[in-house]
Amino acid sequence: MDKKAAVAGMEMFAGLAPDKIAELAAVAEVRRRERGRVIFRAGEAADGFYSVASGKVRIYRSSPSGKEHILHVFGPGAAFAEVVVFQGGVFPADAQALEDSELLFFPRRGFAALLRDDPELAMSMLALLSARLRFFVQKIEELSLKEVPARLAAHLLLLHSAQKKMRLDLELPKGQLAGYLGTIPETLSRVLRKMADDGLIVLDGQAVVLRDVERLEELASGQKNL
Repeated sequence: MDKKAAVAGMEMFAGLAPDKIAELAAVAEVRRRERGRVIFRAGEAADGFYSVASGKVRIYRSSPSGKEHILHVFGPGAAFAEVVVFQGGVFPADAQALEDSELLFFPRRGFAALLRDDPELAMSMLALLSARLRFFVQKIEELSLKEVPARLAAHLLLLHSAQKKMRLDLELPKGQLAGYLGTIPETLSRVLRKMADDGLIVLDGQAVVLRDVERLEELASGQKNL
């Protein structure tokens, strides 16, 4: 892996000068994880944070009964577990590779030393944490206040915004997507079929083709029901 290129491709380091990218690359360690392999478990000592160079990672929590709830899915360029840079302690959730993945690991001690010497880098970290906080506030609102069709519509619109196309890769198997949206697979399948029957989407294997973005926006906002 070209560590400098991988660091430069991280969202949180976008726009940093080449010398700063080189300093970050010198601190980072390359770690590879096969599909299905756990990266860390909730409760383990948090000695650094990660970024996805290639592949895909899910962050999730498991209940005592064994039920899993997916908190987030990260692809190339995204950092995760970055709160440990400031807080230390233990990881609050589990992380698992959804695909064969190459990761950058930033040890807490080395990265914190760079932060102390670079206000611009510190501001990038604060911006990332602020965006992550807004995301979780929005997700809590959706799970607590919105019905499943509105949650699914909002998720499809988010993928549309990120992927910049009408044919969307759902990123998660439908069973895991149901958990991510706070529902069960049967309900998710029923809502997807209803959206297809109403002309909002077309189902294409593990992909969804958007047909009516305007109506999806109305559904996501609660202006209309499915």
